[in-house]
Amino acid sequence: MDKKIKQIRSQARQITAKFPGPLFYSDFNWAIKFSKDFIKSDNVIIQIQDFVKKSIDSNFGHGIEHAVKVAIDAAALMLIEGQNKNYPKNYLKKRVRLAQCAGLLHDIKRSEKEHAKKGGEYAKKFLTQYPEFDSFDIRDISLAIENHEAFKKGKKIKNRDGLILSNCLYDADKFRWGPDNFTYTLWDIISCSNTNISKFYKNYDKGIKTIKKIKNTFKTKTGKIYGNEFIDIGLAIGKEVFKLLKKEIDK
Repeated sequence: MDKKIKQIRSQARQITAKFPGPLFYSDFNWAIKFSKDFIKSDNVIIQIQDFVKKSIDSNFGHGIEHAVKVAIDAAALMLIEGQNKNYPKNYLKKRVRLAQCAGLLHDIKRSEKEHAKKGGEYAKKFLTQYPEFDSFDIRDISLAIENHEAFKKGKKIKNRDGLILSNCLYDADKFRWGPDNFTYTLWDIISCSNTNISKFYKNYDKGIKTIKKIKNTFKTKTGKIYGNEFIDIGLAIGKEVFKLLKKEIDK
């Protein structure tokens, strides 16, 4: 990574640390805690996480750390949305497992073209080895993965619970476009692409405009309430980072 970009990365992380965290994490601390405990204790999820860890590289900022964060938030959203739909306790726990599974696997084909479609197809085959997932579970996970990309028309999902799963995965993935973007994702992308500071500066405004477009695309009831705050915090951090970048360019 360019030495000057490394310096800006360090400063950007300091800036990000000064911003308050999104309210989603404080308002739904109970759901986040449950999800974090679940991802560490459920045998099936532990196996899948170990597999993903061995099978995925940084993939332009979408490696195992990203997958785990998406899995945790997707499951937290599932808990919230599932309770609002009066899911029975045992069924809700099952859907939490599906949400974490989808989160862990959603970028398994990130380095390939049409990665969401190929990831869904891969998950459909991969998950047949787990008797804990029936054909309907695998269908729901596969479709959720196929539909997680932004700005693309996904497959129509006819069953209510499958749609909820898909929406939880989408929103959890797009939460990462907030503060996480300026803490991890952006810098991993730059590192993988060997971007120099001039190119970074040239493309910066385009990147910010793309982040802005994600606003109002959130799909769950909870995501529609809390998602835009993630993006707004990210954009505020982005303005401060741009000042650092411009200062370096103008030297």
